[in-house]
Amino acid sequence: MTSALIKIFIKDYKATDNPQVRENYGKFASILGIATNLLLFLIKIIAGTIFSSISIIADAVNNLSDSASSVVTLAGFKISGKPADEQHPFGHARMEYVSGLIVSFIIIFLGLQLIKSSIDKIIHPQLAEFSILTVVVLITAIMIKLWQCIFYRRIGKEINSMTILAASVDSRNDILATAAVLTAAIATRMTGFNLDGYMGFLVAILILASGIKLVSDTISPLLGTAPTRELVDGIYKKVLSYDNIIGIHDLTVHSYGAYKCFASVHCEVPAEQDIMVSHDIIDNIERDFLKEQGIHMVIHLDPVVTNDEKTNELNKQVRRIIEKISPELTMHDFRVVWGISHSNLIFDIVSSFNSKLSDGELIRIISEEISSIDKSYRSIITVDHNYVPCKEHK
Repeated sequence: MTSALIKIFIKDYKATDNPQVRENYGKFASILGIATNLLLFLIKIIAGTIFSSISIIADAVNNLSDSASSVVTLAGFKISGKPADEQHPFGHARMEYVSGLIVSFIIIFLGLQLIKSSIDKIIHPQLAEFSILTVVVLITAIMIKLWQCIFYRRIGKEINSMTILAASVDSRNDILATAAVLTAAIATRMTGFNLDGYMGFLVAILILASGIKLVSDTISPLLGTAPTRELVDGIYKKVLSYDNIIGIHDLTVHSYGAYKCFASVHCEVPAEQDIMVSHDIIDNIERDFLKEQGIHMVIHLDPVVTNDEKTNELNKQVRRIIEKISPELTMHDFRVVWGISHSNLIFDIVSSFNSKLSDGELIRIISEEISSIDKSYRSIITVDHNYVPCKEHK
């Protein structure tokens, strides 16, 4: 059914790497979410009111919040699809995350309100009426939510949307919540003990937990998260596949929403190579990334001396010193300014954010070890930190 709906309502549905098609997917999922959740709200609110069931009413309000969430999501996709302008040169794609954050706060607010209502129902219980219609309504709601969960998950995976995937998880939680309400209705009927308020409280807790998790999930990309290891390793592998690129480091990747990826990296090339040749290679890499992967790549060229045996041997010695201190440390941009009274060893090291040694301690320890090789060696060290989940590649 989902495939049929996609084919009917999404033009060029297979071109999910097209921003306009992606936006259409998001708007379609949001509109369908609004319609199905409003339908569930109306069915449940009528049933809950007729049979005086706080848990069914709580479940109905949950569906109303889902409908409101879909409205916000719809607006988010609409705004995120706007092109870049002078005030927002990187586009508006992050608005999708903002809409998700708004939805999260709506869910938390409703969860708190329902906790209050359920506690009042526990303190002042009112026996809910049981009817076969109640069971039919709840089973129907579970079936609709199951389809909705599968639908959202399919769309979310198609366009790689965290917001839509979060809606799928929320639908799954709704299935559990409605199942709990149904269990309460049957158990109350069989035992005579009123579980309505308790199940309403449980549903409210599920809503609240879902909202808190969504806040965490939507704030992270707004703050800026590390790229996936798969993306990083793919960038390293592709860059190193070009001739005369002998090493890369200092990769940073910034995402401004789906298909809005910007990256920068330092590429090491032989210092003896003609600068025009090196520059041409760098230009080709940048163009290929934009054309093939949609990544706006900026590359800094680092010339490395490769034909000086004395420098190369010293490079190996320094690398062994660094690896001895910690196998997680890496080095790049190594060069030596040879002098009469002393020689300067200039290089960068990359340290983990979780390193037990401070930057100052690392510099001191490495400098002392290098001085033990030759007292005329003076170290000029810059400490960098990895902004991607991958070690230096060579």
